[in-house]
Amino acid sequence: MLCDELTDAVPLRDFFLSGAFSDALATYAAVHGGTDRRAVASMWSLYYFSALSIPYIVARRLGEQALPVAFDRMTLALAKDGLPRAFGIADEGEWNMEADGDVLSMLSPLIKAHLAEVVRHLKAQGGISTRLAWNNAAVYIDYALTATEQHRPARASDWIGRPLFDHTTLPDGSANPFLGCLSHEQEEGETVCRRKICCLRYLLPGIPSCGNLCALPSQRKQ
Repeated sequence: MLCDELTDAVPLRDFFLSGAFSDALATYAAVHGGTDRRAVASMWSLYYFSALSIPYIVARRLGEQALPVAFDRMTLALAKDGLPRAFGIADEGEWNMEADGDVLSMLSPLIKAHLAEVVRHLKAQGGISTRLAWNNAAVYIDYALTATEQHRPARASDWIGRPLFDHTTLPDGSANPFLGCLSHEQEEGETVCRRKICCLRYLLPGIPSCGNLCALPSQRKQ
């Protein structure tokens, strides 16, 4: 939604620096259970990253719209359980953008202007490693890229998100934080997408495993 229309939201920088983020984690833990702060913060970030990255990619690839996602120009509204409910954006961004086949270039604004900042707060206040935070974001970016792909690759190894996880640098020459986060592996004759690092959801009561996507063999069949 536009910031002006999302009336119960607060600027993202204020949210993370005022103590509201810690309060949101405490609310989520109280409502859903769970005493491991890292697991609570990791699960919270999954909702954050999905609500942020999926609309960005869908709008860019299918709607020819580049949504403005700079961290300092967005707001956030929470649900009653402390989880992210909606983002506010300053304006509608740019329209009539050509669908960019270069995944790294398309995602660079999201990575540099938003995700890098959030990952720092997740580490400093939520206690999760930067590698875990980037891995959590990677899952939904890869999902959205695959869901918006109109042509299936000839080989399973050529999935659209692969450059994001194989290239060592971003287009501007800086290190690629998504390097190695996801991989495609052959298992029992099928291609399986798998995380590098577990999201710790197994430490929270009532949260199902993410199946074959999980980095931990012991959790894949739970």
